[in-house]
Amino acid sequence: MAIRQPILSVLGHVDHGKTTLLDRIRGTSVTKREFGRITQHIGATEVPTDTIKKIAGPEMIPRTIIPGLLFIDTPGHHSFTTLRSRGGALADMAVLIVDILEGLMPQSIESLRILREHKTPFVVALNKVDRINGWVKGKGLSFREMIDAQEEHVLERFDQLTYKLIGQLFDEGFNTERFDRIKDFRRTVAIIPICAEAGDGLPDLLAMLVGLAQKFLHDDLDTPIVSGPGEGTVLEVKEKKGLGTTLDTIIYSGRISYDDTIVVGGKNAPIVTRVKALLKPKPLDEIRDPREKFDQVRSVSAAIGVKIVAPGLEDVVSGSPLRVANENLEEIIEEVRCETEINICLEEQGIIVKADAIGSLEAISNELLKEEVPINRAEVGDISRRDVVDASTMCGEYNQMILGFNVKVLPDAQELINENDVEILMDNVLYKLLEDFAKWRSDKRLCLDKEARGCIVHPGKFEILPDCIFRVSKPAVVGIRVLCGRVRKGQRILRSDGRVVGLIQSLQLDRKSVIEAKAGDEVAISVEKVTVGRQIDEGDVLYVDIPEEDSKKLRSIPLNVDEEDILETVRTIKRKESKFWGM
Repeated sequence: MAIRQPILSVLGHVDHGKTTLLDRIRGTSVTKREFGRITQHIGATEVPTDTIKKIAGPEMIPRTIIPGLLFIDTPGHHSFTTLRSRGGALADMAVLIVDILEGLMPQSIESLRILREHKTPFVVALNKVDRINGWVKGKGLSFREMIDAQEEHVLERFDQLTYKLIGQLFDEGFNTERFDRIKDFRRTVAIIPICAEAGDGLPDLLAMLVGLAQKFLHDDLDTPIVSGPGEGTVLEVKEKKGLGTTLDTIIYSGRISYDDTIVVGGKNAPIVTRVKALLKPKPLDEIRDPREKFDQVRSVSAAIGVKIVAPGLEDVVSGSPLRVANENLEEIIEEVRCETEINICLEEQGIIVKADAIGSLEAISNELLKEEVPINRAEVGDISRRDVVDASTMCGEYNQMILGFNVKVLPDAQELINENDVEILMDNVLYKLLEDFAKWRSDKRLCLDKEARGCIVHPGKFEILPDCIFRVSKPAVVGIRVLCGRVRKGQRILRSDGRVVGLIQSLQLDRKSVIEAKAGDEVAISVEKVTVGRQIDEGDVLYVDIPEEDSKKLRSIPLNVDEEDILETVRTIKRKESKFWGM
């Protein structure tokens, strides 16, 4: 009765060292090859027991019954909630990576909530201890060797930061302690300090993972490796030269073999096909970015990462379920159909979102919905002609937009972009895409506000300066100071008694003509149809006359406190003659 290797999900905040940790264990450099040095997709690596013993040492792992560990490297950004949830759901255990100087960050807290939701046991790898000032790092040191190499004042700072994290974790509902001080691992989450870059602390981390798995997960792992038809998740759909479209998958239950009938989630419906080849990455190689050629095998059992070759995979959706269905085909098809459905709240008017996988599509959409951004359509796939046409017909100032994550614009769509008033934002780093979209909305809002302010008469209050009467009439030219709001060419002047007098013909600032003067500006204005000493005089405090319709439109335009006060004063003045003015 053989047991399968445990699946370990590696979680944590962006740039806290998830892929660096795995690179150190594997002897790879996946981090350097990731776009923006940030993990974008789930990867899988099989680490055999022999490698674990080599890193940890035989004295730390004297006896093993598991064949190894299968690590799942999850994307780094907090928006990948759905992908990480899938990773958490698949995992028997997890490693939460935390930067010792930064402590718990948004993604760390999100990861903790996912682990709690799925009741996944985990340990905390307290990474980047070498960032502590004065820390001496080695090369693959054990925890005790690492501690013995430090001076006393460095260890004091190390203890302060460790207990700060323990407090943060307590606030999140977890009882934690440094691993060498724990007596009951069922009640206390272990914290293992490491320096992933140098490999320090890794012997203890791996020994801890193997020990906990063998002690607490034995019942979950103690099953025949051939039990049941294979079940898995599609990590990525890739075109391989000579093979056609292939699937990178994780098989987390049962067995999959050559010539098995499989059902996979597709863009429009579940896809039924037959396995033509199984390509297994070599131990310590990363399925999403292998260094060596895959081994072709006849059959694989859980838990394993494997590339599947089969006909008709072009429309398979990344992130979808995969099931072996040599029996109960119709039942399996319906199961895959339900699991592949994308549950995103859509609106009649909204933006269009395109992404390369179900997980990233749901992640982007969830973030947008948090910001109350309406979504008209959310689909997996490249940006097409239909997307551009549909976006161009959307109503609303912000809705003629297409967001694309890790996709491309198809040639027939490119032709239409310049002909239609459609904005397209794309990126291969999800958080950057969301930041760019937020900036675009902000810039758009400012532009619209500026246009609206230019068309609508805006609140303004000014006084005529003493000894600044340059011409009494035809037109009157006087110096003013803008007290609040703004004064523009072409606006009429309102007195506090409700009488409208004069039209501002021009403004001059430092002897140069300007269209507008703002609060604090001192300018000369020429005013038609008034005479100084009659309708206006020095020392007068006057207002910009706001038309009634404009006063209503101003409700939808952001105003500062002073502008709101001026508008309310103008309403009060106007309502002396018309009780319901501006309502």
